[in-house]
Amino acid sequence: MAKKGHPSARKAKKPATTGTGGHGRKALEGKGPTPKAEDRSWHPAGKRKIAKERLDSAKLRFGSTPAPQKRTVRPISVEAEMVTGRNSVIEALRAKIPATTLHIATKIDMDDRVRESLAMANKRGIPLLEIPRPELDRLTGPDTVHQGIALSVPPYTYAHPLELAEKAEAGDSAPVFVALDGITDPRNLGAIVRSVGAFGGYGVIVPKRRSVGVNAAAWKTSAGAIARTPVAMAANLTQTLKSFKDRGYFVVGLDGEADSSLPVTELAGTPLLIVVGSEGKGLSRLITETCDVIVSIPMSGKTESLNAGIAASVVLYEISRQKLAKKKS
Repeated sequence: MAKKGHPSARKAKKPATTGTGGHGRKALEGKGPTPKAEDRSWHPAGKRKIAKERLDSAKLRFGSTPAPQKRTVRPISVEAEMVTGRNSVIEALRAKIPATTLHIATKIDMDDRVRESLAMANKRGIPLLEIPRPELDRLTGPDTVHQGIALSVPPYTYAHPLELAEKAEAGDSAPVFVALDGITDPRNLGAIVRSVGAFGGYGVIVPKRRSVGVNAAAWKTSAGAIARTPVAMAANLTQTLKSFKDRGYFVVGLDGEADSSLPVTELAGTPLLIVVGSEGKGLSRLITETCDVIVSIPMSGKTESLNAGIAASVVLYEISRQKLAKKKS
């Protein structure tokens, strides 16, 4: 007989346990047929099925017509802009545009504008960051005159041109807009926005491509007017002009070579869209063909042309003057 623990020793067989035979039979039966992919909630096909059922349910509750999309153009850039200068900063804060940080140079010469800017930023909970002037120079750029104050703002959100038209028409039978064709200098954009606001215009329209957008330089030149006068972006400027014409607007293009001079054209009393081209190339061919009339600004022979900002200001002043004269008559 082998000793206990010896390799040849056999282990005693354990007695059978009651009910263990059922496990074997169940294992032989299996788990049944594999469910279809669309019936498995974790499977991509199952998720698509659930999403379709939710969509069908929503259609039954709210109707099958999809909700209209909001016609707001997204910002071009995802980087923050710096609004610099005391007038620009205070106007931006008064207009309650979104802002992330107010930068103040150390030992800044305080005046009423700086004090009001600090008070408004504190009231809105905008963080204040006091930094050395060289650091503020670096943040705003070497060619920027920041006057010791700068405001970090998110990228500008452009409105849709037709939304601006609808809003203006609700309160004015003869609103005025300005569209820019090929303007690439942000200082011209800022100056035009400022003039539009000063002479009762309702907004500026810029094309999406080959055009300047709202940036720090435009904010600076407008002296904060961009906070009060909206800028819209057109995906296709030619089509936008046609849409305005369909709404009853008279589209006037500015060209120094045009035969019709500005004072001769009766512009008051009708909705107007003024199109300003670049100083060098002027209006593009398609834009020229779309305009109802092309006019020029009468000048002496000593000056060949005006830049876009000044030209727009002259036209807007003339329109404002004609409107005022018509009201008095």
